[in-house]
Amino acid sequence: MGQNSLKTSTDIEPLHVAIIMDGNGRWAKKRFLPRTAGHKKGADAVRRCIEAAVELGVTHLTLFGFSSENWKRPEEEVSTLMGLLRHYLANEVKRLHSEGVCIRFIGDRTRLSNDIVEAIEESEKLTEKNTTLYLTIALSYGGRAELLHATKEIAKKVKDGQLDPEAISEETISQSLYTVDTPDPDLLIRTSGEQRVSNFLLWQLAYTEFVFMDVLWPDFNKSHLEEALGELSGRDRRYGMISG
Repeated sequence: MGQNSLKTSTDIEPLHVAIIMDGNGRWAKKRFLPRTAGHKKGADAVRRCIEAAVELGVTHLTLFGFSSENWKRPEEEVSTLMGLLRHYLANEVKRLHSEGVCIRFIGDRTRLSNDIVEAIEESEKLTEKNTTLYLTIALSYGGRAELLHATKEIAKKVKDGQLDPEAISEETISQSLYTVDTPDPDLLIRTSGEQRVSNFLLWQLAYTEFVFMDVLWPDFNKSHLEEALGELSGRDRRYGMISG
């Protein structure tokens, strides 16, 4: 898939926030606007969120931009989303690079147009050495598809004699995912009030704390991220063990 590995800075304790950006359509509907207007406002919220993440000490930010199921949406809506992506890659990447943001994309690139894939690869190469924030955008992504891809990669190594089946471990699977070398999320935020993971980072969310917020994504701002991080700090993360 051509996914790039990320290296976590050793002098900062990783804090990884993943967000399912939900509610663009409902935001537009409340205002009697087309869904596409909601997506455009949602792009503004992405910019605010990235700036807030840096200010609040988040080291890794993963945004669910477009799922593998989203391809089933009306052609006009998909076209608008792809247009927004093109605009983002053309106009935002250089700014993010100047701010030290490392950008990567995960998901199935075979369904994307060639010009978008080229722009993605260029943005990853341009920003690969940045360390202020590791920004991952899940695009044409599905958690089950990712696990299927990892399984095939492992099966191929076994078939070729490069891997003993008895040596397969959780680490083997983690190293075969798109998110290789990225810490698992500490916090998952889903906006719009919906309470489900929608095929997002299924393996990686095993011990992640969830915060569901009633705010629609286009209205999301620094105060909402701060609120979610505050809730995370108040939780006792035991990873299946006991407190202390």
